Amino acid sequence: MEIKNIAIIAHVDHGKTTLTDALMQQTGMASADVSMDSDALEQERGITIYSKNTSVIYKDVKINIVDTPGHADFGSEVERVLRSIDSVLLVVDAQEGPMPQTKFVLKKSLELGLKPIVVINKIDKPAARIEVVEEMIYELFLDLGANDAQLDFQTLYAIARDGLAKKNIDDEMKDLSPILDTILEMVPSASGDNLATEELRIQSFNLGYDDYLGRLAVCRVYAGTVHNASQIIIKNVDGTIRKGKITKLFTFEGLEKKAVEEAYAGDIVMIAGLSDINIGETLCENENIETLPAISIDEPTISLNFLINTSPFAGREGTFVTGQQIRERLEKELEINVGLKVDFSQGDAFKVYGRGEMHIAILLENMRREGYEIQISQPHIIIKEENGKKLEPFEEVTISVPEDMSGLVIKKLQKRAGVLMFMETKNKNMKILFEIPTRGLLGYRNNFVVDTKGEGILYTRVIGFKPHVGHIEKNETGSMISKETGKALGFSLFTLQNRGSLYIAAATEVYEGMVIGGVTAGDDMTVNPIKGKQLTNMRASGSDEALKLTTPVELTLERGMSVMNKDEYLEVTPKSIRLRKQGLTESERTKARRSKK
Repeated sequence: MEIKNIAIIAHVDHGKTTLTDALMQQTGMASADVSMDSDALEQERGITIYSKNTSVIYKDVKINIVDTPGHADFGSEVERVLRSIDSVLLVVDAQEGPMPQTKFVLKKSLELGLKPIVVINKIDKPAARIEVVEEMIYELFLDLGANDAQLDFQTLYAIARDGLAKKNIDDEMKDLSPILDTILEMVPSASGDNLATEELRIQSFNLGYDDYLGRLAVCRVYAGTVHNASQIIIKNVDGTIRKGKITKLFTFEGLEKKAVEEAYAGDIVMIAGLSDINIGETLCENENIETLPAISIDEPTISLNFLINTSPFAGREGTFVTGQQIRERLEKELEINVGLKVDFSQGDAFKVYGRGEMHIAILLENMRREGYEIQISQPHIIIKEENGKKLEPFEEVTISVPEDMSGLVIKKLQKRAGVLMFMETKNKNMKILFEIPTRGLLGYRNNFVVDTKGEGILYTRVIGFKPHVGHIEKNETGSMISKETGKALGFSLFTLQNRGSLYIAAATEVYEGMVIGGVTAGDDMTVNPIKGKQLTNMRASGSDEALKLTTPVELTLERGMSVMNKDEYLEVTPKSIRLRKQGLTESERTKARRSKK
């Protein structure tokens, strides 16, 4: 059977997964209630976190499809996938047009010599601007240095939600066959009799994990035929060679893994039995086979410590609370999460390196749902040194915001060492492009939501390491710290809410040293949230009116990481997320301040 391999790439929420689901349903490979976003977190957040493999059969051709993440923190997943396929479907929203992640994934595709097929999705939107978006896409191809063949790309138009597409804007739409026909016509064949008879060459581009089978390698078979239970030589790019045995061989059929006895050149397979396999290694049967080009993995940009939870409420909600249990969970995560690095050399304090706040937040959310209790330190950016110069990670920030709010946003980003690169106004909405150190962005997202009253949209992508910019001015505010342990009372919170934003509601259990809110201005403030109203036998007019408490700010993982100060920990348990001071008592905090002077 002929095989064609494609990836579907796009910015967040432009319709990659919806299109993949519709393609599977129309080819009979999945039912209407099945989605590629099978992970609970993906369904809740409406984003793709992990790249996934599927396949459809259309006109006797097997089309392997890889659905890729659209968020910048998971960009390393996309880069690896692009090395294993022969073309991409670039999905672009008919209203928004190309966005930052569109630019990132398209740039990688063009550099690898791939010729994309463009799908303009959501053309039924009332604000769709198809002609303008087509022009924007062409300009983006030019800006990214596309060659003549790549500039001659095919454009299709779709409503992926309804399973409809067309080749020309004036055509009628019946189904997604125009997209499938274009794939058969334009994507190079990955298989062939001559390839199947060549010597075996396979390269791993992704990892998986199974409790029974251990580490799994997702690979592209470039040449030859691979057999189950066969002996394999694993070659690293540094020239080292080791041997292994395939214990299980799978191909992808719809959303299922299908165990097979052999697979042929061009196919994408999953291999079990190679416990030490890594991304980019070449599998073969002859030591003299040339190693396939290495697959690079993006470097981490932030680091933080994972620690045993030592708060007074530790152990109340979690099942896994010891340092050994946390260590084993992180070791298991490293089996599949190649964008993550962990330093285990500091005892029960594990230094974790990741691609961004969301990358770390997803790991923490998964851990807390599995029953882990943990506390983390404030995230810090990673500093590199090359040729005697300090380098730090930079990000490109694209902001869409109402025009009357743009001044405050620009002012704050410039104070954080951001450099304004581009600005334009359309329909009273301003698009702003900044380059800014990752250090300047840490803790800003929460401020951005407040400054734009929830109307602004902010996207980021890492653009690499650049010279360190020195001190960055941040208006760090103090915290409201509980000096008592007990249940917070409405009367006390009513008096405190004018001093800042509260993270807790009435009747919430608090402990000494727990951060219950942020101070609007000034330094840390120690307060008593369990203090009740003094009762007398006298009544006064108006004194018994109901207290009106403002809704507390919900402390999510991302918000907690962005608002925490350097002398604080974020306590993460299966049911709660709390901020606390590292020193719980006033005397401990005073000693810590004195020791730093």
